[in-house]
Amino acid sequence: MRLTDLALNPALIGTLALFLSAIWMVRDPEDKNRPLLVFALVLNLFYGLLLSLFMRTESSLFPWKFDHVLFRMDAALGLQATTIARSLQVARIPLWIAYQAMIPMMICWFLTTRYRNQRGSVLIAYAAELAVGPLMYALLPACGPIYAFGAKWLDPPSLVSPAPIRLSGMPNAFPSLHVATALVLVSFAPSKLWRAIALAFLAVTCLATLSTGEHYVIDLIPGLAFGSFAASIGFGRRRRALAFLGLVCCWSLAVRFAYLFLIAKPIAIKGCAVVTVILAALEVFIDWGARSAPVPVRAIESEVLVP
Repeated sequence: MRLTDLALNPALIGTLALFLSAIWMVRDPEDKNRPLLVFALVLNLFYGLLLSLFMRTESSLFPWKFDHVLFRMDAALGLQATTIARSLQVARIPLWIAYQAMIPMMICWFLTTRYRNQRGSVLIAYAAELAVGPLMYALLPACGPIYAFGAKWLDPPSLVSPAPIRLSGMPNAFPSLHVATALVLVSFAPSKLWRAIALAFLAVTCLATLSTGEHYVIDLIPGLAFGSFAASIGFGRRRRALAFLGLVCCWSLAVRFAYLFLIAKPIAIKGCAVVTVILAALEVFIDWGARSAPVPVRAIESEVLVP
């Protein structure tokens, strides 16, 4: 294994983050929030194994994947993932680094929001994604262009039948959890500077998911709605969370059972995409408008000295 591949290995990044967070935790045993980060990173390490077992079981029970359907959805949307990815190959390595930077960014946001006493918990939002994400993958299983088209994924055939195909592999495409997590960081950004950083990271993440061949363009749109669901969980807004989760489920069910109609009516899929993006953007502005939780201040009565 090359040194660059080793340095960008997700398991190595997660293990290193866990080791450093454990050292950070023992430096201040009185801080009750530090064990929370360590616990979240431990869950994240085991999550990959559990997700793999769950998805491979699902794949063996239902080997049909909707990759060709999503490929044709991109064509109806007017934005082909493989075409975009082909133009991004010159920046493949930086985009791959950004794709693997999700855990460090999440830790950074946890520390930033924690020390600013901001309402909500970015870790709870992330945990909601990890818990519900596999169910979404099972609802509409797909793997990504690099798996569906193999070595020729950057130059796929122009004529692809819009139908499920037998494809071995772990479903992890629809919706994009990378985009969802990046949107969570945008929602929890505590200042104008952090918002600019988060928006830039969101844009780079969208490009990275396409450049690696892991996602279709259509995956990113319900990914935004899923990120709004997770952020709402993190802020304790359960009704809004259910509404956005319902929107993601509507996307999955529509693509699974009504893909012929959507492909034949590009205006329908474009309209749904625009509405979803607008709703996710409005939710971000609502999150930005929420003020940080005030730090309790104990009133101190001054003594009056009587001469």
